[in-house]
Amino acid sequence: MAIQENETPRDGAVAHELPSRFLPAAKYRDLPEPRGFKQIFGASIILTATAIGSGEFVLWPYITSQVGLVLMWAAALGFFMQYILNMEIERYTLATGETAVTGFTRIWPPLGIAITVIAVIPNMWPGWATGAANIVTYVAGGGSPVPIAIVAMVAIGSALTLSKVVYKTVERIEMVLVGGISVFLVVALFVATGLSDWAAFGASFAHTGQLPPMSEVGGVAALLGAIAFAGAGGGNNLVQSNWARDKQMGMGAHMPRVTSPFTGQDEAAAGTGHMFLDSEENRRRWKGWWKVANIEQFGTFFVLGLATLVIMSVVAYATVFGMELPDDDFDFIRAEGEVFGERFGTAFQMAFWCAGATALFSTQLGIMDWVSRLAADSVKVTFFRTSTKVTESRIYFAVIWLMIIAGSFILLSGAEEPLALILISSSAGGVVMFLYSMLLIVTNRKFLPKSIRLGGWRMVMMAVAVLFYGYFSIALLVDQF
Repeated sequence: MAIQENETPRDGAVAHELPSRFLPAAKYRDLPEPRGFKQIFGASIILTATAIGSGEFVLWPYITSQVGLVLMWAAALGFFMQYILNMEIERYTLATGETAVTGFTRIWPPLGIAITVIAVIPNMWPGWATGAANIVTYVAGGGSPVPIAIVAMVAIGSALTLSKVVYKTVERIEMVLVGGISVFLVVALFVATGLSDWAAFGASFAHTGQLPPMSEVGGVAALLGAIAFAGAGGGNNLVQSNWARDKQMGMGAHMPRVTSPFTGQDEAAAGTGHMFLDSEENRRRWKGWWKVANIEQFGTFFVLGLATLVIMSVVAYATVFGMELPDDDFDFIRAEGEVFGERFGTAFQMAFWCAGATALFSTQLGIMDWVSRLAADSVKVTFFRTSTKVTESRIYFAVIWLMIIAGSFILLSGAEEPLALILISSSAGGVVMFLYSMLLIVTNRKFLPKSIRLGGWRMVMMAVAVLFYGYFSIALLVDQF
């Protein structure tokens, strides 16, 4: 049964309405036919790229350099919970074309803005660009990281501003960067680690559920940040909605995309979405979309991301575990590279540092994109829904350049320790995840047709996520105040 926009339901189809107290009611359209894996591959690659440069390359190897592999159970659990979270974020977008943050706005408008502000502010700190710049100075044998970091951010902003369709540009760049990092990891797996290191990794799961003293891992903020960033972390996961929408997945096929105000066709429509009738034909299409989206997310994000984290952590264990390292800068990464140089030659040392700089650069690119998408979507839907001049694309690019200006100011003011900057972003990200885990349960249980609602074992895992991130968020607040 085909249905045109807003046609009256027939043939036993059931109409389910999105709450319309605060935002316009959704229009009815058919769910598009599902596409194959090859056609949607890449929908999670940006999320994976940002994960590689935060938790995988920085926080978990840092913790491993301090306490060994005893927390690998928490990394695996954190990754799996993020896979569940990401799919609930995608569930809402596949079903409505709206982002999860727009769904929160349907509950109560301040919620979408509050989540956006809490997610955006910590990421004004350019920890990843600074980290990449520091590693560049290792390769170059010296230099100041501040101008390098600022030039990198300006280069990212320029590339995005000149992109006809921003998502396609970001996806292509991140695929190249992730591909290069993956090649290095395969080599490092065989060159830098041995059977004894992997035996220690296997034995680490005997410590499941146990936490080392907080002082040994850099404090509660470092532990919460690492668990939150075992994967992408923080508000980053929410933007899986935007990427799935721009990939034209599910009902996202009916939504506008972010385009350059200079080279693309700027679309003024706000990101309020559509609903499909709960009919036999649409349920068939939904099953196809849900299956292929899960396969893409599981393989691209969970398998590739967790493998990267594990390999980088075991490499850190094999090289710098037990060494005396300062806990306030990137010296453990410098030390890892120097150990590589001593054992395997200067070429491998330089390859490690270049892979690290690439990973952190890919994360900075991903973060600038997702922060701007999150802010643009929320601001457009909440404040400028009917405006034809204030478009989502224009807000997006305003936020991009605001981040560049703010990040440059922070660096020029003297705050340039990359690990400290990353810990600010990551620990705050854990608190954000606690909040939106609860909101996703509301939207995906209350707002969607009964046949596709959150339930079963995924509902159990969402409850576990709320308790998990809630425990560490409260521990962080107690520790700080």
